[in-house]
Amino acid sequence: MKQIQEEAGWGALLSGKNGLKSIALAGGVMIHAMDVYLATTIMPSVTSDIGGLSFYSWATTIYVVAAIIGSVISSVVLSKMGPRAAYRLAIIFFAIGALICTVAPAMSVLLAGRFVQGIGGGLLVALSYAMISIVYEKRFWSRAMALVSAMWGISAFLGPLFGGIFAEYSHWRYAFVTLLIIAAILIFLTENVLPKKQDKELKAAKIPVVKLLLILFAALAISTGSIAENLYANAAGVIGAIILLGLVINGEKGASERLLPNGAYKLSTLLGATYAVVILLTLAGTVEIYIPYFLQIIHDFSPLKAGYLTVLIALGWSLCSVAFSGLPAKYVKGVIIAGPLLVLTGLAGLSYFVSHVEYGSGIGFIVICLLLIFIGAGIGMGWSHILTQVLSSAPKGEEEKASASISTVQLLGTAFGSAAAGLIANFSGITNPGGIAGAEHAAQWLFGAFAITPLLALVVILCKFKR
Repeated sequence: MKQIQEEAGWGALLSGKNGLKSIALAGGVMIHAMDVYLATTIMPSVTSDIGGLSFYSWATTIYVVAAIIGSVISSVVLSKMGPRAAYRLAIIFFAIGALICTVAPAMSVLLAGRFVQGIGGGLLVALSYAMISIVYEKRFWSRAMALVSAMWGISAFLGPLFGGIFAEYSHWRYAFVTLLIIAAILIFLTENVLPKKQDKELKAAKIPVVKLLLILFAALAISTGSIAENLYANAAGVIGAIILLGLVINGEKGASERLLPNGAYKLSTLLGATYAVVILLTLAGTVEIYIPYFLQIIHDFSPLKAGYLTVLIALGWSLCSVAFSGLPAKYVKGVIIAGPLLVLTGLAGLSYFVSHVEYGSGIGFIVICLLLIFIGAGIGMGWSHILTQVLSSAPKGEEEKASASISTVQLLGTAFGSAAAGLIANFSGITNPGGIAGAEHAAQWLFGAFAITPLLALVVILCKFKR
């Protein structure tokens, strides 16, 4: 028994052939997560070099929507191509996208690269998790899942590091070259350690092409409306997105292949209310895409310093998610309620402190750091319990679909949150009048408007969650 326990430990997981498999799968999640943080850090330098400030948020929106597509089609790709070829395809997509971004002469070309990258990134993450049960013996599954999940925390530090260094010396394109090098290493590893076929055939679901297109067009509707300075054009984009999302929800009724389990679209059900809280808290976290820009323009921070301050949200989220995950049941509801209140405090505080240039140093700087931590901590402290409730409130027989849909719901929240952030930032002056004055006004409006999301989450929790 002792020998079996040792073989199932970290040493056995990270050595020999298992070690190479671990590097390959963890690397897939790492390169995707690293790209998210890296792009956020270098975007102020990108727009300064090739223009397209009004499209600032599109770099995240386009990437995340494409990642949703990649995530959803992953099961089909895996079943038809096998683990090795599927992973190779994902890396190739990611690398081609990174190459396009590297040579992009204009924002339109960079956005095309981000879309291709997103498909590859979404595939990589979904395949990395899906292949744990394929490439490892069962006794390694829990540790392998923890290893792969830990890559998000590591990437939260590596992304701003590389992005900040390259942006600081006006070489933002080298950040994408770094991703290309990592992608090349991953292809070499996966060609040698991942199996060509899985032992048992997986039943692949049909790709919901129409629903994915509707989601894509809905995100683009908000983003397109965001670049117009006319209020009616802004409103038209939002209304168009609502109509398209309504078509997605209507298409889920009675469908054999659904994106989400039964009851997911009704606030009257516990499952629907829980999904709503997940989306609202995810929306609150998307303000991080503009933080490097505001800190660099308003407070004259270096790209590296601004990038690492953004990481405080991810740090607070990760640490509190772990710290509060083992709470006794009697404290869970209180923590879930306290979380949105902390996020509300963070966003409302940033609306004031970030938008005033005099608070970029001294006590003001410390307060900004604390407020960023508040946002991440408020999301993270009840996160594991909220996600557990997704599984426990799913209809019988749909627990697996509920589990698989969690990442899809988060990606949807991120996609529409970044699109909405672009809408608010552009409308409130980030491009017109632009400069410090425009950034100050945009920061005040953006953080203030997004403070509504944790408030709505709190209302849903108080009205619908069990005591």
